[in-house]
Amino acid sequence: MQHDTRPSKARIRQSFERAAPTYDSAAGIQRQICADLAAGLPAITPARILDAGCGTGHALAALQARYPAAHTLALDLSQAMLQQVKTPCSRLTGDLEHLPLADASLDFYWSSLAVQWCDLATVLREARRVLTTPGLLALATLGPDTFRELRHAFAGVDAYAHTLDFHGPDEIGQIAADAGFATVSRKKTQKIEYFPDFRSLLRAVKAIGANQIGTGRRAGLMSRSAFQRAEAACEQLRTPAGLPLTYDVITLYAHP
Repeated sequence: MQHDTRPSKARIRQSFERAAPTYDSAAGIQRQICADLAAGLPAITPARILDAGCGTGHALAALQARYPAAHTLALDLSQAMLQQVKTPCSRLTGDLEHLPLADASLDFYWSSLAVQWCDLATVLREARRVLTTPGLLALATLGPDTFRELRHAFAGVDAYAHTLDFHGPDEIGQIAADAGFATVSRKKTQKIEYFPDFRSLLRAVKAIGANQIGTGRRAGLMSRSAFQRAEAACEQLRTPAGLPLTYDVITLYAHP
């Protein structure tokens, strides 16, 4: 049976409200992905920038340093995340699928590791609506191999979903085209984080708020024996650096 692995917006908000105090301490890979997205930006001079799904605002300082004359808007579903933002900017609580912004009100739409929680087609239609022509979309999201180690660990334990379903790069490119974007470039890379044991790996996933799944999730607590089977399966993947956790990263730059 096919499940929608995306949780409800209320559960996403609650998860990131809880994760807000711990997010930065656990978000090393997320910061690397953010830096890679910034490194690939073409030469632009935007007047109005949106960081869509800004989280604790890590990208904002770099964006403001790069575009000091631009007005910067930070938007997130979680008020607790916005309260962690230290960079001076305009803050707005909102949903990427229903932006509280006027048509053609932005020159640059930036989003790093937020759209995987949303319906991508709806997000990109909204991005197209609020961008001027010419404007720029810069997007980093996660691909199908993300957290493959978790799927391996739980494959012989239960039939529940333990990760989100993620779009592949070709699918993302097509969704962007259908929303009215012309792709400038698209790239797929992988980043791997290593952990000393299975519990610390699971704690790290929870600390960044990425442990929320939709209708296919386990509703109750896992038994000790089920946990031990998942742990043993994950141990099969151990490397000299520790237990791996893969982030399959897809970046997209596009113009309306």
